[in-house]
Amino acid sequence: MKKLGFIIFGGAILAVSVIGLRAQSQLAEFDAKFKAFDKNSDGVISGDEMNSAGYLKMLDADKNGTLTRDEALQSVRKAQNLAGGISESGALFKRMDRNNDGRLTEDELPNKRWFNGLDLDKDGGVSQEEAAKALANLRKRGSGSDETPSGPIKPAHEDPAFKEAPLRLKGSDHGVGRMVDDLALKTLDGKDIKLSAAAGKNGLVIALFSTSCPISRKLAPEMTRLEQDLQKQGVAMLLVNAPPGQKSDEITKFVTIHGLKSQVALDGDAVLARSLTATTTTEVFLLDAARTLAYRGALNDQYGLGYSKEQPSHHYLRDAVAAMLRGEPAAITTTSAPGCALDLPAKAAVAATSVTYHRDVARIIQANCVECHHSGGVAPFALDSYDTVIEHAGMIRKQVERGAMPPWFAAPLEGVTHSPWGNDRSLSGRDRADLLAWLASNRPKGDVADAPKPRQFPVEWSIGKPDAIVAAAKPVAVKAEGTMPYQHVMVTTDFPEDRWVRGYEILPTAREVVHHVIVTVFEKGRKVRGGGDEGAEGYWAAYVPGNTKQIYPEGFARKLPAGATVSFQIHYTPNGRAVEDTMRMGLLFAKEPPEYVVHTSSLANHRLSIPAGAANHVETAQRKLPADINALAWMAHMHVRGKAFKFEAITPDGKTETLLDIPRYDFNWQLRYDYATPRFLPRGTTIKITAIYDNSSTNPANPDPTKTVRWGQQTHDEMMIGYLEHYTPLNAEVEGGE
Repeated sequence: MKKLGFIIFGGAILAVSVIGLRAQSQLAEFDAKFKAFDKNSDGVISGDEMNSAGYLKMLDADKNGTLTRDEALQSVRKAQNLAGGISESGALFKRMDRNNDGRLTEDELPNKRWFNGLDLDKDGGVSQEEAAKALANLRKRGSGSDETPSGPIKPAHEDPAFKEAPLRLKGSDHGVGRMVDDLALKTLDGKDIKLSAAAGKNGLVIALFSTSCPISRKLAPEMTRLEQDLQKQGVAMLLVNAPPGQKSDEITKFVTIHGLKSQVALDGDAVLARSLTATTTTEVFLLDAARTLAYRGALNDQYGLGYSKEQPSHHYLRDAVAAMLRGEPAAITTTSAPGCALDLPAKAAVAATSVTYHRDVARIIQANCVECHHSGGVAPFALDSYDTVIEHAGMIRKQVERGAMPPWFAAPLEGVTHSPWGNDRSLSGRDRADLLAWLASNRPKGDVADAPKPRQFPVEWSIGKPDAIVAAAKPVAVKAEGTMPYQHVMVTTDFPEDRWVRGYEILPTAREVVHHVIVTVFEKGRKVRGGGDEGAEGYWAAYVPGNTKQIYPEGFARKLPAGATVSFQIHYTPNGRAVEDTMRMGLLFAKEPPEYVVHTSSLANHRLSIPAGAANHVETAQRKLPADINALAWMAHMHVRGKAFKFEAITPDGKTETLLDIPRYDFNWQLRYDYATPRFLPRGTTIKITAIYDNSSTNPANPDPTKTVRWGQQTHDEMMIGYLEHYTPLNAEVEGGE
């Protein structure tokens, strides 16, 4: 836990961290306060300066009537250590409590002002509990890490969460303890099979799956191990392909790739799903030898919507099987099963709609989804036909209803009528209403003559043939399961002269396992920080889901110095199958030097300290612009504890404006927010970033809620970076560079 000392300085409570004002912004604030009292700027507060606020004398350690900056800073540290010790160390409290009566009196503390601040009930004594409470109140008033955010940013838990982990449910509400009908299904080879025939002597596991669901793919290796272990225990496994319309060759490929040997049945008409009231493509059901439902829910908790863990914390199905074989009920009989939502036929009559697929829905999806959701695209499945939309109707409805798709997380700006963002992906109100109305209806196709022309997508480079390709010398091996540390790939270019890059595209060979890439360029002769904090000082190019390329307007370009080294910092996300990936970046060169040079700068808080268990921990950072800036885009970067992020501008006249508010930050979608028209920010404007972190056990992506988290490269660490993409005239001197 961060220890904070508090002093009244210039009428405000100034919070400083235990390691000598750890955050640079706090140190700057301290210096600003000191200079405000040092009227003649001689580096010493004395005379009338000293008497202007009586509490300054508290910091005069040698009592000589003057106060230097270093003396003030040392006094702050002393006060800080004392305050932190009183609140968090019983031993120190007892040492100060000279008469051992459990209370501190004024004469037992070195300063009357400290005593007055701790004596909340003004009864002339301070208990250890009272001291801790008083200091906690001061933390809330003075710390940049307050648990209560202010302004338009709000904790993400007030909105539907994008992360979804297994939740424990009441078994009797979901059929546990009831007998399951002996249903008949069709096997993959067209034969009829009943559940009783598929069962082993001790029971049956029914495991739903989908060839296109990414979580089904991630769970497949564990299913392979599980079926082998179950066979030894006399429990059979029946693999049931749940979604409608999945092709038999895709199903065969799925089970072959993962070495699954169990029988495969089809449930395209949802007979089994309706009987068991199944909800997702990852749900499993455990039946004992008498076909009593003993467990239903998630296989384990290693993967869910929006997160992955290196190892599962709970093996729900394995534990339930072990309990069943002992003749005991499972400790946990029912959970939800994060996966791709199933689209069960409605039991009641569906509403009529005039919306049709060919005239309306195909165009909505074409405009908002198929950029990624097409055959060979970065998305896990295509949505470029009526059949594929029907196959994934349940997941489309779920993601649209909760605002997760299309991916766009910027909140509307107060007082702004039209979106300022040129790449705003959010669904319009009309499109959202029509799409959901059609999904809730009998989903009419309409007249095929009304269908839009199909979109065409390139086989490889979407920017066209590159003028040059920067490629890794060898592939990176990506494992099948769990998580991976960031990989760093260096490529030294051989361009004999500087090149102006008007566009780029980052294209991995195994896009399905690449989460994001940060590209940093190091000039020839500059020390290369392989494995360091790439991106912390800005980036040269980036690849994130939905932003894999950039083409700059006419007259704009980035500089690629001659002989530069290009560093790819890559975050891989294993998806159930071991693969190799070779990173490549295609470049388009400008024919002549540009009028404007594009830069990406950053504002980072390297002094993060996120307490264990904190659900809404706030951190801030700010910087004053040294020159006029023409902003092109913003991008926020945090890791899996990141919850919300906000950019603000404080103008030289003191007015504060929200530039970008992301109340529901999603690590899986680190979008760049591009202005439709560049935003001018005058010199002297302060850019402030505010971030909220969820380091609690309720965050399913949290690797360890018992750990105080600090800055670090890996996803189990944290970062706080606000990126600013901007431009300057070619010959202007730019402070901060790239």
